[in-house]
Amino acid sequence: MNNWFKSGSPWIWMTAGAVSISLISVLGLLLLIAWRGLTYFWPADVYQFEVRQADGGAKVVIGEIYDKEQVPVERLRNNNIALPGLADDADVTRYLIKTGNRDVVGLDFRTLLAPDILSQTVPQGLAVLEREENGNFYGFIQGLDINGQTISGETVKAELETRLEEIEALREQAQDLQSKDIGRINYDLERLRLQERGLELDGALTAAAKADLEAKRQALHEQYQGLEKELFALRDAMQGSFVIVREMGGRDIKLPLDKVLDVSYPNDMGLLAKTGRYFVQLGRFVSDAPREANTEGGVFPAIFGTVFMVLLMAVIVTPFGVIAAIYLHEYAGKNAVTKVIRIAVINLAGVPSIVYGVFGLGFFVYFMGSSLDQLFYPEALPTPTFGSPGVLWSALTLAILTLPVVIVSTEEGLTRIPSSLRQGSLALGATKAETLWRIVIPMASPAIMTGLILAVARAAGEVAPLMLVGVVKLAPTLPVDGNFPFVHLDRKFMHLGFHIYDVGFQSPNVEAARPLVYATAFLLVSVIMTLNITAIGIRNHLREKFRSLEH
Repeated sequence: MNNWFKSGSPWIWMTAGAVSISLISVLGLLLLIAWRGLTYFWPADVYQFEVRQADGGAKVVIGEIYDKEQVPVERLRNNNIALPGLADDADVTRYLIKTGNRDVVGLDFRTLLAPDILSQTVPQGLAVLEREENGNFYGFIQGLDINGQTISGETVKAELETRLEEIEALREQAQDLQSKDIGRINYDLERLRLQERGLELDGALTAAAKADLEAKRQALHEQYQGLEKELFALRDAMQGSFVIVREMGGRDIKLPLDKVLDVSYPNDMGLLAKTGRYFVQLGRFVSDAPREANTEGGVFPAIFGTVFMVLLMAVIVTPFGVIAAIYLHEYAGKNAVTKVIRIAVINLAGVPSIVYGVFGLGFFVYFMGSSLDQLFYPEALPTPTFGSPGVLWSALTLAILTLPVVIVSTEEGLTRIPSSLRQGSLALGATKAETLWRIVIPMASPAIMTGLILAVARAAGEVAPLMLVGVVKLAPTLPVDGNFPFVHLDRKFMHLGFHIYDVGFQSPNVEAARPLVYATAFLLVSVIMTLNITAIGIRNHLREKFRSLEH
């Protein structure tokens, strides 16, 4: 045994065990997040419960089983819930039912106790209507009211599907018209206003210039009025159609079809149909914009904002980190000042991220942004252009946050390059700059990519500094659109990390938002893994390309 300890085998096994436990923990956490998040999109069966009332009667409740737990009878009796015939040490099942129909019953969820449930069935033909507002609606479709004409019978489902497709096409046309054409006119009108104010500040607003601007403005107003009429016509075409649904209280409710996004019949679906429906719902989550205070809809703006900000940060941090590492390793003298700089770089990696956020807000936003506004955008003042949080300042803040990682990783890569290669290049007549550009930097590129991978992994998950320098709950527009200059670095943006925080801790409907927290967290991990895998692939390609030079 003593020889075994002296051989070092116990420490090898201990290290292997620690690594195995870490991997199992990470994989288990990912599987938990994936299971709790991705199962949300599966079209679950909708049940019809007959529930005993306190007065001895019965009430019908329709909804999905969202969660269930075992609750001690004693705790329920302490809450003045009568459960005759059950011992205090017994447990009963408590169901959390998503009943939807928020505009009718007032709540999305209600709890049911198993002893109070008289019957539980899965009725055929029960519809789940997804709406723009007030969540899902559960009930039995009785008919359609299209422009005063009532449709009922076996053709209702087909007519409903056809009408929803027509309304969806009209809705897409209206959204494109509003976001592209009308948005472009509003953008051009704002630019004309700023141009006029700029000429006024410069004292160059002559009568001819003012007349020219007024003519352009009038032409834009005429275009706007024509597009506005077209938009109103599309909205009018979407209205006038209603679906009649019988809800769980037995009442027939008229729902406007222009507020209904989709209808499904999960109880009538087989496994193949549910699988197809699952991927449709998953695709909508990735591609749609959020609704209902981020508790419904998709997360596409947050995905776009996260990827755009990380790529912008990578473009900024890579050259600065590489240049700083090359200077420290190739040019700076080995003295006390260089040692202090290296210690400072290492210590910067341990500074809390919120400190970087405060620095970014004070230096980038209030100092640099305000200076840029005064120099280049005086006509827009006092409304700030770059003097308010935006995606550029967020990328710069995270670039400073991740700069030590890139510097240290690049310097380690430069250290591993044999000095004989530098000397051979210099002996052949190359200058030091040519040696660095053609020999040293290409061979150090795998280490540069390693630093970039670590920087991307950290930057994509940071939330605290972004809350101060650019991220918002709901961004009206993306940082990229069809208006010149097409990329708008002054705009605020949405981020998956902040979206998780907002949905999980600021949501007015906690139970409805809980699965979206897991789904968004899994999506954020997937985005980070995709970016890292791409960078790792590039690094491995570079490593194989320059491996022969190392020998």
